[in-house]
Amino acid sequence: MSRATLEHLFSCFDTTYQVLGASAPHLSNDAYAVRAYEAGRAMGEVALSLRSILVDVSPNEVDALRDVLKESVADDPTGAMLLYCLAMVVGPRLMVSLRDAREFEELDPDALGVLNDASGAVLAEILAIGEVAKGRGTIDDEHWQEQARGLARHLEEAGYADSFAISH
Repeated sequence: MSRATLEHLFSCFDTTYQVLGASAPHLSNDAYAVRAYEAGRAMGEVALSLRSILVDVSPNEVDALRDVLKESVADDPTGAMLLYCLAMVVGPRLMVSLRDAREFEELDPDALGVLNDASGAVLAEILAIGEVAKGRGTIDDEHWQEQARGLARHLEEAGYADSFAISH
């Protein structure tokens, strides 16, 4: 079971990396574009670390994850919604998924180390997004806020209420 869990986590991080990397050049806010590049790089590094311990693994996009990230870019070309999505919708679910894998799976020390590092990377990106957003004020646009709430609903409806369930 632990291999399937690691493969699923690899797919989550690879999906996040792919969408962030493809989206960053199209964001209209330079600070948000840089943050998206950096976050993509960090998620890609986690995916590579997982791939190195799995050796033979093919990426399988996590459709609902891909959809909310892409939708956040389509809804707001500045990148604010994308970074919100990563910090408030996707990131916490990645953290819970990593915690669940550590708690419920028998992992060798290398895999456990990768998952611990992955948690650190996700947390670092959430904090970095907070730093970029600091001082920019809140977005009081009701339409924007409803779209943001819709991202979480989309994942909930796909079965990812709290995490990217390791059983998916």
